[in-house]
Amino acid sequence: MNDRYAKNILVRNLVTLSPHSDVFDAIQLLLKNNITGAPVIDETGKLLGVFSDKSCMTVLAAVLSKSGQTDETVDALPKAKDIMVARVMTMTPEMDGVEAIGRLLKRQVSGAPVIDDEGKFMGIYSERYAMRVLIGIAYERLPSMDVSQCMNTDSRRTIFEDVDIPTMVQMFVDDYFRRLCVLRNDRLVGQVSRRDVLGATSKLMLTTDSWRESIRNYERSHEEYCNTPAEGAFMVSTFMNQKPQTIVEDTDFLSMAQIFLNTNNRRLPVLRDGKLIGQISRCDLLQAVYELIADTPERKSSLLYVSALMKSGEAPFE
Repeated sequence: MNDRYAKNILVRNLVTLSPHSDVFDAIQLLLKNNITGAPVIDETGKLLGVFSDKSCMTVLAAVLSKSGQTDETVDALPKAKDIMVARVMTMTPEMDGVEAIGRLLKRQVSGAPVIDDEGKFMGIYSERYAMRVLIGIAYERLPSMDVSQCMNTDSRRTIFEDVDIPTMVQMFVDDYFRRLCVLRNDRLVGQVSRRDVLGATSKLMLTTDSWRESIRNYERSHEEYCNTPAEGAFMVSTFMNQKPQTIVEDTDFLSMAQIFLNTNNRRLPVLRDGKLIGQISRCDLLQAVYELIADTPERKSSLLYVSALMKSGEAPFE
């Protein structure tokens, strides 16, 4: 069991950014590579921060601020119904948690709405909350958990079809949500992710000079940016997360699962002597543990076997 550490599953070939990269170029890089974030490093490989789709939402909040946009421009932007994905993979509350993890991995999505037999929205089963299944198996010695026991039921992540992009962007800035479920009469009709919003607005940002002036105005009106040099207002360093949580090569699977469950982190940069050597995402960890437990003849026994990932007598989870 000595191979259940970060060093065994970390991804080394990463898309990275310079702190001086233009934020608009960085957004295009994330979209082009179909990724939700990229480490920001200096010329020596030292990790300086992470520029994520959450960072992109802060950029959009700046460019959509009223100080730089007219009501006509905002009204011309698409609504939730125009950019939502209508065909969404869903879960049922009775579905086995490990089976649900398998579906997320197979479809390469980070979360799915949970609906009842009538299509009524009940919550979200995401990679983050799937960590509860793994922790329940490994520490609490549970055979498994139903989706209903580990889904997120926060109703603030729901919107209606006519909600505009500025409102969605502000919701993404204010909270940890990566997706907003679109409802009609309490029934799920679609979903809008941060990426959907980025895709709908990126072309406008590239072709409209007033977006950049909006960032100037945003910078002047927000204390955290007031000391940023004018020439740096569009730089990745202004909008990146400057204090990302990191791990080392010998961090074990269960410790990573705890971090992913108890924080909003979607990825953990792996450092050696302060230098970035790789990264592990929630998906990477789920895939590794799922492969250990999902396809064995007697799942109950194999699930309990995961408890061997934790040293005897240790109880790292609160």
